[in-house]
Amino acid sequence: MNPVAERPVFEGFEHTWLVPAFYVLAFIAIGVFLYGVIRRIQRYRAGRRQPWYPDWPKRLIRATAEVLTSRKIGRRDLYTGIAHGFVFWSFGFLFLGTTIIFIDNDILRLIAPKLQFWKGDFFLAFSVVMDISMVLFIIGLGMLAVRRAFFAVARLNYARVDNKPVDRSNYKKEDWWFLGQLLLIGVTGLLIEAFRLVADRPWFEAYSPVGSLVAQGFRATGMTPQTAMDWHFITWWVHAFLALGFIAYLPYAKSVHMLASWASLTVRNPKAGIALPPPPSETEPGLPLAPAAENLSWKELLHFDACTKCGRCHDVCPARNSGAPLSPRDLILDLREAISGFHGMKRPGAKVGHSAAESDLSSQEVSAALEPGELIAPDVLWSCTTCRACVETCPVGIEHVPIIVQMRRSLIDQGTMDGNLSATLMNFARKGNSFGQSERNRAKWVKEAGVTVPDARKQEVEYLWFVGDYASYDPRAQKVAQALARVLTHAGVSFGILYEAERNAGNDVRRVGEEGLFETLVEKNIKAIQSAKFKKVLTTDPHTYNTLKNEYPAYGLEVEIEHYTELLDRLARENRLPVKYPQNVKVTYHDPCYLGRYNRVFDPPRNLIAHVGATLVEMPRNRENSFCCGAGGGRIWMGDTLYPTKPAESRIKEAKQLDGVTHFIVACPKDLVMYTDAVKTAGYEGQLEVGDLVFLLEKALGLANEVVEETVT
Repeated sequence: MNPVAERPVFEGFEHTWLVPAFYVLAFIAIGVFLYGVIRRIQRYRAGRRQPWYPDWPKRLIRATAEVLTSRKIGRRDLYTGIAHGFVFWSFGFLFLGTTIIFIDNDILRLIAPKLQFWKGDFFLAFSVVMDISMVLFIIGLGMLAVRRAFFAVARLNYARVDNKPVDRSNYKKEDWWFLGQLLLIGVTGLLIEAFRLVADRPWFEAYSPVGSLVAQGFRATGMTPQTAMDWHFITWWVHAFLALGFIAYLPYAKSVHMLASWASLTVRNPKAGIALPPPPSETEPGLPLAPAAENLSWKELLHFDACTKCGRCHDVCPARNSGAPLSPRDLILDLREAISGFHGMKRPGAKVGHSAAESDLSSQEVSAALEPGELIAPDVLWSCTTCRACVETCPVGIEHVPIIVQMRRSLIDQGTMDGNLSATLMNFARKGNSFGQSERNRAKWVKEAGVTVPDARKQEVEYLWFVGDYASYDPRAQKVAQALARVLTHAGVSFGILYEAERNAGNDVRRVGEEGLFETLVEKNIKAIQSAKFKKVLTTDPHTYNTLKNEYPAYGLEVEIEHYTELLDRLARENRLPVKYPQNVKVTYHDPCYLGRYNRVFDPPRNLIAHVGATLVEMPRNRENSFCCGAGGGRIWMGDTLYPTKPAESRIKEAKQLDGVTHFIVACPKDLVMYTDAVKTAGYEGQLEVGDLVFLLEKALGLANEVVEETVT
């Protein structure tokens, strides 16, 4: 009968003083670790205060689930997802194994020896799990090293898009040090097991399957048990120094993301960028970083620490992809370095302390460093389309859009903005719309609609249609409004509009940073809406849809709102939109940022395309991964000088690569304008027809003058 399977923790320690020496080193490492954590917490406490979250248990559970599944890491990058999964889960099991040994050897052995459990069958199962975990840990790290060294992943070279002469070689060195340190910990851990098996040759050697294979290799070279024990002793201490060093260094380096990312995901706002917060009060305490960063909050400081420099936001940003000087990754890294040094603890050369006021730099100097035009150039901030792709893809919950909007507010206060934008904001202030036209012209499109459109202030209706600026004033988008009015009338829907009482909803006004003007528009619109008699609000504009749904409730307006594709989809399912002329065409559909990524309305437009009989061919970037047209965040009101390549043209070229697609379908007035222009400038006029979804439906219902016939290409 085999003896009980077990092994001593400090096997081969001939000198009794070595064991207490190890514990002294361990306590020092833990002390350095705790000091770093306390310093981080002190720094967060120096940030602007924010209310704590009453639903923190739910947030904690959600964040834990996201960390454990690593769902965003593997999305659209399976190789990295698998590698990171190997590293993450193996590290977790190895950490758990170390904790088990600590409990058994350092607690139970001293206070309740009879309760010790690290032996027998448990020990055998433990050995198998630890051995396999160590191997997967090494494989995962090896995959990441190969990816970094040979895959030429562009986002990992840290090249700046604004061509600012900043040396980022330390970033690469830190990445390799972090990776190399973990790899050495893994390799030395495996070698310790192999050397021990060579020296002891226990009957349960097979329960360390990989360690046993390595041990057999060492035996094949002629290694003796004594030599193996000598190497076991040396490797044990190398492994111990590496592991304890990693623990001590964790709060001071890239590895801090192992703690900060979990916390960042816990406190993130699921509606970050969707419903913007008001500007912080000037009286709120916090880091003296105004005006450019406007007293960054403790949560934003935490987000900065969580950043792993993975570059996913850099990859998906339409500004960066179009040659504009914005990279969300660079923005976060620049802010992190300016505020708190390379690793988020202090500025280089600063004295020990947890706030800018305690550093070698005065608060005035820090504020100056963060002034637009110094650290973050205005062109960087004005390049943002607020498409929220960066927030969507970030695996650690960083909220880029609210940070950018807050810094834009400073630019607005200073008058640092594009001339076209300045003129547009004046139009809003004077006329309540971006076109600068009279409010009496807002409903002129009704005359050519061919149907009666009631005034919802005078006649009770089921749907109050909030039309929006572009559908009211732009000649191309007016045709969308007219077609929708005919379709709704055909389906027997009761609807009305506000006529001259409607103002721009303010979604993009707020996102350029004009908070005061936004509040003025909100006040006037709420007054007009409350004067009408209706059950639900309808809109054709996703930007309007977003702000009425997600931001107006904070100002006292609670209404049920639908995008027109949601309403039409329901009407189709109720058989109120019977198709007379199926549209036998191949189409592709563009998901508007504010409808899709912001509000998760993906299926209704696709259902309608299927309803009319058209064949949908998806572009590679679709749904939440859709590529922005370039109009959002007020960009439609600014010049094109920041964009060498227009995002809309890139999108049209993407669609043109699809086999047999003749129609580019949109569900947003701004998209209609942007892509109609892009087809011309890209040289595809006559080859790809841009049209709103309602045009396709109107023809299928037989309400239009002509029916779309199948086009042979």
